[in-house]
Amino acid sequence: MDTYAKPENVDTNVIKNLGPFTPLIGTWEGEKGTDIAPIKDGSDETKFREQITFEPLGPVINGPQVLYGMSYKCVAWPIGEEEAFHQEVGYWLWDPKDKQVMRCFMVPRGVVLIAGGTAEADAKSFDMEANAGSETYGILSNPFINTSKRTIKYTLSVIIEDNNHFSYEEDTILQIHGVKEPFHHTDGNRLQRV
Repeated sequence: MDTYAKPENVDTNVIKNLGPFTPLIGTWEGEKGTDIAPIKDGSDETKFREQITFEPLGPVINGPQVLYGMSYKCVAWPIGEEEAFHQEVGYWLWDPKDKQVMRCFMVPRGVVLIAGGTAEADAKSFDMEANAGSETYGILSNPFINTSKRTIKYTLSVIIEDNNHFSYEEDTILQIHGVKEPFHHTDGNRLQRV
């Protein structure tokens, strides 16, 4: 049997073609998360736990472009609390021909994002980025968010430590209405396979 658990009804060829995402298939949990978020007069630090589930999909055929990927769902809760403070759904996509890693997701605040970067198929770490105004790796928000806490840039760094652990650091750079300097809303966690 493979090192990675093969989900039922998924073609082995799909798993084989997930490139750097292959080790991420499955469900992950972590309780070492730190979220630095803006508040009225500064920032607030929240320690959190989260669960992320990655399910393989593909191939996705866009004419000559063939993508492989994973649908995913992420939920995060402040430590010691039952009500989630963050949720997102989306896709992580791999373009083997152009060596592009992509993360497309939506949060229920009315923000959608597609971030991307370049990586080798066997990479154990990779970075993705999105910028407001970009027509490729970009960010869109609902009108209220766009004028109150507009996301101007997003970066993500992922490190796959081994088959049972991975970590990430992300920076969502916000332009907050009435504040001159952009705010770095950061999140990071180390997760283990469930």
